[in-house]
Amino acid sequence: MAGNSGGPWGGGGSSGGGGNRGNNGSGGNDGGNRGGGRRPGDDNAQIPEIDELVKKGQEQLRVLMGGRGGSGQGGGGGGGQGPGQGGPLFTRGTLMIVGLVGIIVWGMASFYTVRPEEQSVELFLGEFSSVGNPGLNIAPWPFVTAEVIPVTREQTEAMGGARSANDGLMLTGDENVVDIDYQVVWNINDPAKYLFNLSDPPQTIRAVSESAMREIIAQSDLAPILNRDRGIIAERLQDLIQSTLDSYDSGVNIIRVNFDKADPPPTVIDAFRDVQAAAQERDRLQNVADAYANRVLAEARGEAAQILEEAEAYRAQVVNEAEGEASRFTAVLEEYAKAPEVTRKRLYLETMEGVLGGIDKIIIDENTGNGGSGVVPYLPLNELRRGSNTQQGSN
Repeated sequence: MAGNSGGPWGGGGSSGGGGNRGNNGSGGNDGGNRGGGRRPGDDNAQIPEIDELVKKGQEQLRVLMGGRGGSGQGGGGGGGQGPGQGGPLFTRGTLMIVGLVGIIVWGMASFYTVRPEEQSVELFLGEFSSVGNPGLNIAPWPFVTAEVIPVTREQTEAMGGARSANDGLMLTGDENVVDIDYQVVWNINDPAKYLFNLSDPPQTIRAVSESAMREIIAQSDLAPILNRDRGIIAERLQDLIQSTLDSYDSGVNIIRVNFDKADPPPTVIDAFRDVQAAAQERDRLQNVADAYANRVLAEARGEAAQILEEAEAYRAQVVNEAEGEASRFTAVLEEYAKAPEVTRKRLYLETMEGVLGGIDKIIIDENTGNGGSGVVPYLPLNELRRGSNTQQGSN
C-alpha cells in the first residue's frame, strides 16, 4: 500500500520506482491491481496474464511426464522458477513403460508363425542362415529377418494360345504349323534356392517351358501331335523342363503338364479339316479295297488248296486202282496157270457180261426155220428185265 502513496495512479517519486519493480513479478502485478487499479493508456497490462498461462501449461506438462509441479503460483520478482520446475522429465516408471513397449514391438517383429504348407527362409544380415520349420519361429530383429513361402501350393503357368494369339504357334518337324495350348503345374521344393537363384521364377518357368515345347514339337510330325502322341509329348516336356530347372538350382518341382489342345492355326483350320476328311475317306476306301483283296485272295487260296487236294486224291485213286488191277491180273494169271480152259471161259463170260450187261438185248434164234416146233424165235430180254424191275419196285 505504501507503493501507492505517491498519487492516485500509484506512480511518482521514489515510490513510483518501487512500483515499477513490483510490476516485473506476479506478486507486484497483483498488488498494483489491488492497490490502485490500472492506469489509463497502459497497453502492456495483459502481458503478465499470458505469461502466467504459459507457465501453468508447462507445469501441467511436467506433471504428466513424471515431474513435480510448483509449490505456488505467487512468487518474487525477476521471473524466478518454482521449486518443481527443474525436476527430471522421465521417471523410472516412464522408462519402464517405454522399455515394455519396445519389448512388445521387438517381439512382434521377431516372432512369426509358419503354417504346415509353408516354409520360411531366415536371413542373418541379408545372407541365408537357415530354413524355419512349421510352427512358431523366432528371427531376432533387426539382425535376422524371415521370408515365409508357400511350398506345397500348386501354381499354374498357362502357355500357348490361351495367353496370346501367337505364343502357341510352333513349327513341326514336317514343316507344318500347329497351335498348342498347355499348362505347367509346379510348386517349390527348396525355398532357399527359389529365393536366391531365380530373380523372377514364374517368368523363368515360362521361358523354359516354351523353349522345351518348341524343341519337342520341332522333332515331331504334325499327325502324331494331333492324334496319338499328346501323352508322350507331355511326359517328355515335363522331364525336359525339370532337368533344365534343376541345372539352374531353381528349387522348383514340376508336378505335371496338362496338354489341352493341339490344332492347326485358326486361319487354315477349315482347309486343314477338309484335308483331314479327304485323308480319312482315302483311308476308308483303302481299307475297303484291302478287305476285298483279302477276301478274294483267301478264296483263291482255298480253291487252289481244294484243287491240290482233289488232284492228290485222284492220284491216290488211280494208283490204288492200278495196283488193284495189277494184283487182280496176277491172281488171274496164277489161276490160269492152274486151269487154263476154265479160266479162259470164265474170263470170256465176265467180259461179255460187262459188255452186254448195260444194253438192251433181243435174241432171235436162227435155227427155228419154218418147220420148227412152234417156239417163238423172238425173245425181248429188255422188256422182261423192265417188267421184273417194275414188279420189284412195287413190292
